[in-house]
Amino acid sequence: MSRWLAAPALLLLALPFITLIGVTPWHGFHLAYGDWNSVATSLGLSCISIPCIVLLGTPLSLWLARTTSFMRHWVEIMVLIPLLTPPLALGILLISVYGPYGAVGGIIARLGLSLTNNAGAFVLAQIYGALPYYVMSARVAFEGVPPTVEEAAKVLGAPPWQILIRLTLPLARQGLATGLAIAWVRVVGEFGIVLVFSYFPQGIPVKLYINLQNDGIDAVYSLLWLLLVVTLPFPLWCLASSRRRLKLPH
Repeated sequence: MSRWLAAPALLLLALPFITLIGVTPWHGFHLAYGDWNSVATSLGLSCISIPCIVLLGTPLSLWLARTTSFMRHWVEIMVLIPLLTPPLALGILLISVYGPYGAVGGIIARLGLSLTNNAGAFVLAQIYGALPYYVMSARVAFEGVPPTVEEAAKVLGAPPWQILIRLTLPLARQGLATGLAIAWVRVVGEFGIVLVFSYFPQGIPVKLYINLQNDGIDAVYSLLWLLLVVTLPFPLWCLASSRRRLKLPH
């Protein structure tokens, strides 16, 4: 009975992808001018933003999972606000801060640098779009590590860095992988923030929008497939890997 109740939701989720297979013009499958550049932009700059997200987000996630400070509630709110803010609005806010006339952007401009419509702005937009998702997922992963395990290691004389590397991170790896997978999808697929804050260089989502505006729906299917090929394998691998670990005997 339950499988029949689940069928409508499953059909609803699968229908667009089933339709994509049917409507793709396979006989004339080709990329438009500039599409490969957008792929290189998305992949290359995402490989910069993801390590930045991990380096920035992991310490914050660990602090949120372990602290008893009264500031925790306010820090959580600070993390949630960018996550809940519509991307277009967040893009406008980034221009207000990092644009040439913004508080931070003005200082950067006096140094002869810029953070609008360039690779640095693109990476910054990706970080703002994905960092809150990674922090929330990683915090849950760290909360799943029993504090008693870490306390036992401290009693045995292990230094904090050794506890982190050999105990905390390995025990939280499944949740951290989930957070990393979500962050990857967010950085590669980020559209709203990038469209406003860093229109150039153009990644895959913005190029999809341009092709759609210029040439219509039939012109975007090839690049859409490429976006799926770039975006989905890593999250699906994380899911499959997590399921294999759950099935392993303990």
